[in-house]
Amino acid sequence: MLETSARLLRLLSLLQSRRDWTGAELAARLEVTPRTIRKDMDRLRELGYPVQARPGVDGGYRLGAGGALPPLLLDDDEAVAVAVGLHTAASGSVLGIEETSLRALTKLEQVLPSRLRHRVSAFQNALPVPMRGPRVAADTLTAIAAACRDHERLRFDYRTHSGASSRRAVEPYRLVNHRQRWYLVAWDLDRGDWRTFRVDRMDPRTPAGPRFTPRPLPPDSEIASHVERGIGSATWHFRARVIVHAPAAHVRARIPIPIDIEELGENRCAFEPGSDHPEMLALYLGLLDADFDIVDSPELVAALHTLIDRYQRAVGPAGRVTARDSARPARAPDPVPTPDAPHCSDR
Repeated sequence: MLETSARLLRLLSLLQSRRDWTGAELAARLEVTPRTIRKDMDRLRELGYPVQARPGVDGGYRLGAGGALPPLLLDDDEAVAVAVGLHTAASGSVLGIEETSLRALTKLEQVLPSRLRHRVSAFQNALPVPMRGPRVAADTLTAIAAACRDHERLRFDYRTHSGASSRRAVEPYRLVNHRQRWYLVAWDLDRGDWRTFRVDRMDPRTPAGPRFTPRPLPPDSEIASHVERGIGSATWHFRARVIVHAPAAHVRARIPIPIDIEELGENRCAFEPGSDHPEMLALYLGLLDADFDIVDSPELVAALHTLIDRYQRAVGPAGRVTARDSARPARAPDPVPTPDAPHCSDR
């Protein structure tokens, strides 16, 4: 009986970890026969778990939604992740679930082993004071998360950064939380490219669309970089093309955010930084510690002249540029091919 109980717990854990399983897959995982799997499924149904079976060659098993929530089986890492997530939700990052998140967190911490409570406390102590970003309705977030999980097309009304509205149809892949904002990484069916959408600007239309075959996704680190670049390019009011007389690795080391850099040779590269103000961009370029050329950006050139004049006044007459220096012509930038547009989010 003990062996059967342990096997049922392991079977239940497998059913909760993935949406669909075939009988052969479960039998191989548990090292039993398909006949034993069928009997164990009947035992789970008797215990109140809504196990659904699909007949045929492509058939299998799925843990469905029942009239009551069955107990969930979590390993140590999953329990810690749930507790930290509930703590974050209780702080108000998702609209309307602060109180219920706190109640669920209280119940979970009551049954956590002491070794896991210490891990959760360590995470909570390391959490920064939450910034109050746009709040997202819980049903919106769960609808998008379900579409990502089940590989179902998503239709929604979207408000861009400028306030324009549009109707979008996408293949949703990943929800990303960045700086107290939720973003969806998706394949835009109309534009035929990857896009990043602010979830607080989305109004999903139900039901979700048909299922799709997932496209290959880059590693998580690359997804995070895409989101970072997309957030910046969607919110910048000013951009410029800059040619730097230094290796690309040097520029990446000096710029604190992920950027797309076009290598033009051993000691030359180009990139397109952005900012809300040309003056701020001029200050950032000063951190490169390398010579650079501005390509077709009179606003940035004017901002650099403004900074030069301000610094000249700060150092006084002894540090002023001589007439001979000021008459020296600026070096014209070498012509370079126009690069492909970098990945960007929808504004």
